[in-house]
Amino acid sequence: MKQAQKLVTPVLEAFAQNAKRGFASQRFAARASEEVVAVDNAARKGCDGVLEVPSRLLMGPGPANAYPRILTAQALPLLGHMHPPFLKIMDELSEGLRYTFQTKSKYTLMVSGTGHAGMEAAIANLVEPGDKVLVGNAGIWGERVGILSRRYNADVIELKTPAGTTFSYETLKAALTQHKPKVLFLCQGESSTGTHQSLAGLGEVCRQTGTLLLVDTVCSLGGVPLFADQWGVDCIYSGSQKCLSGPPGASPFFMSERAMEALQKRKSPPATYNLDMNLIGDYWGWFGKRSYHHTGPVSTFYAMREALAIVSEEGLEKLWQRHQDMHHRLWDGLRSMGLKPFVEKDEDRLITVNTIKVPEGVDWAAVVKHAMDTYSLEIAGGLGPTAGKVWRVGIMGFNAKPQNVDLVLTAFQDGLKRQGKL
Repeated sequence: MKQAQKLVTPVLEAFAQNAKRGFASQRFAARASEEVVAVDNAARKGCDGVLEVPSRLLMGPGPANAYPRILTAQALPLLGHMHPPFLKIMDELSEGLRYTFQTKSKYTLMVSGTGHAGMEAAIANLVEPGDKVLVGNAGIWGERVGILSRRYNADVIELKTPAGTTFSYETLKAALTQHKPKVLFLCQGESSTGTHQSLAGLGEVCRQTGTLLLVDTVCSLGGVPLFADQWGVDCIYSGSQKCLSGPPGASPFFMSERAMEALQKRKSPPATYNLDMNLIGDYWGWFGKRSYHHTGPVSTFYAMREALAIVSEEGLEKLWQRHQDMHHRLWDGLRSMGLKPFVEKDEDRLITVNTIKVPEGVDWAAVVKHAMDTYSLEIAGGLGPTAGKVWRVGIMGFNAKPQNVDLVLTAFQDGLKRQGKL
C-alpha cells in the first residue's frame, strides 16, 4: 500500500500544481518528454455565450427561409449515423426524392454537402479522363461545370448563349449529333441570368448519340416541373436550401440505370473517395447490405426528411402552381413601376429566381441596401454575366407567399422613390 502511495503521490502533486495554475492556461503533460506550454487565450472570447442571429426575410437567389417545422427538426436528439432509426430516415429521404424527381430509379440520395458537392459528384462519377463533355453555358453554373470537368481531365466542348437566353432544341441536337459526347450538361434554372432551360426531347436525342443527360436543378427543383424518367434525364443534382426550403448542406441526387451502368463500366474508379457513388451508394443501401462510408449530417437529414414530407403533403402540382402564381404577382407589381424583365421571352423566364433590369441612372446597390436596412429583406444584385445589370428576387418554397411578394414590391417602390425614379 505504501509502495502504491509513493507512485501515486507525484502524479497528484503535479495535478494539483496544474490545477492551481488553471487548465485554461496550462496543458497537463501526458508524457515526461512533452513540454508543458501555456495556452494562447487571445481568441478565447471570440466564440462564447449563446448565439443570436437577426431575423431576415430571404428573397434573394438563396437560401430561402425554412419552414418552422424544418427548423424544429434540427433540434431533435442526435442518432448514430448507422442506427436503424436513422437508416429508416435515409430510406424515407430516398423515397421522397423519387417523388420529387419523378423517377422509379432506386439511385436517389442526399449528398453530404451543398449543390457544389452534388455538381462534383456528378462529374467525378460520370466522367473519365478524355471523355467528351458538352457543356451548355448559359451563365455562371455552366461555366463552373466546364471548369470542374477540365479538372477531371475531360475534353470539354462549350456551347455558349447570350445572358438571358436559352439553347434551342435544334442547337443542342446538332451539337450532340456532331460531337457525340459522353455527357451533356444543362442547367434547368440558371440563377445568375434568370433563365429556364427546356429539356423537352433531349433525352431521346441523348440516347441516339450514346450521351448521358446531366441537369443542374439547384434553384428549380420543387419550383418548376421536372420529370426525370419521362424526359430521359440520367443524372440530377440539386440544393436543399432553395425551393425545398431546407438548410444548406445537402444535395438531392439522382442517377438513372444508364448512368449507373456507365459508372460500373469505368476503366478506373472515380478520382474522389468522398464522392464515389459506389461507396456512398453502399451507405444508402443501393446495392443491398449497407456499409459505413462517412458520417452523414444527421440533423440536416432530419430537416430534409421534413422538407420532402412537406413537398409530398402539398403535392407537386400545387407546389409548382404556387410558384407560378407568385411569379405573376411579382411581375404585375414590377411592371406597374416601369421595371422590365432581363429575360425577354416568357418561355425562357425562370419563375423561382427573377432577374429585373436595372434602369439607367438607378443605383441598384442602394435599393438592395434600403430593403435590408428598412425591412430586413434580402434581394440581390446580379452575378457573373449579370453583375451590375439586374436585381435578383427569389420566390422559393416557404417564401412563395403573397405577403412576401408584396413586401418586395413595397421595398422596390420605396427604393426607387428615394432616387426620384417613381
